[in-house]
Amino acid sequence: MTDTSKGRVDCRIEQGVAWIGFNRPQSRNAMTWDMYDALARLCREVEADRGVVAVVFHGCGGQAFVAGTDIRQFADFDGGEAGVGYERGIDSAIAGLEGLCKPTIALLEGFCVGGGAAIALACDFRYCTPSLKFGVPIAETLGNCLSVTNVSRLMDLVGVARTKEILMAAALIEAPAAAAMGLVGAVFEPEAIYPEVARKAQAFAGRAPLTVQASKDLINRVLAHRRAAAEAGDDWIRACYGSRDFKAAVERFVSKTPFQWTGE
Repeated sequence: MTDTSKGRVDCRIEQGVAWIGFNRPQSRNAMTWDMYDALARLCREVEADRGVVAVVFHGCGGQAFVAGTDIRQFADFDGGEAGVGYERGIDSAIAGLEGLCKPTIALLEGFCVGGGAAIALACDFRYCTPSLKFGVPIAETLGNCLSVTNVSRLMDLVGVARTKEILMAAALIEAPAAAAMGLVGAVFEPEAIYPEVARKAQAFAGRAPLTVQASKDLINRVLAHRRAAAEAGDDWIRACYGSRDFKAAVERFVSKTPFQWTGE
């Protein structure tokens, strides 16, 4: 079995801002199970730190935010229930991020796809460089599917038509389109994005904490009503992850060999 344990999630705190970095640049910061666990743990830690006024999530290396989950880890999946368990685990880790009472910002450079897109969607604000490529191209790569919760986050931000384009047509959204549709709040040049995001994050120190927290929590309460039926998508998760296509796509990725979709 391939060792995918390398990579880590780092955290540093500067001037009241927690900078949480996905540090696996040799794999475009693709997430391992250990990295998801570290993300959940760090979210709990910064939540408890009264000195932290905002949290910035970023990729290391400048080439990617997070290029999804490491596909090699799917090689051991045996049937659709493994997919359901995986999606539940990812939902749990990202729910901890989304539920932070502090403002969260995703600083996006390069690829932000799959699990990376899910992480970015759970943040309160997103800013990017011109190199952004945002999407969930699983219709062309793995043949799996997202959880209802993640589909809901995407629909809430970009609407039904764009969600279909991203999920069904496997479209990768670049920076100008991302700004036009409100997926990101602004596009900054690579040399400017870190200081600009730092300035935006530090500005929360001068805002009423209870108002900021109340606003975020009330918005999340409204959104939660739309996501109450999280298990409603388990049938499709089970079908996709348990399919011959998914197993063949994972093997194709690992061995770099071609295959044809069968719909089975």
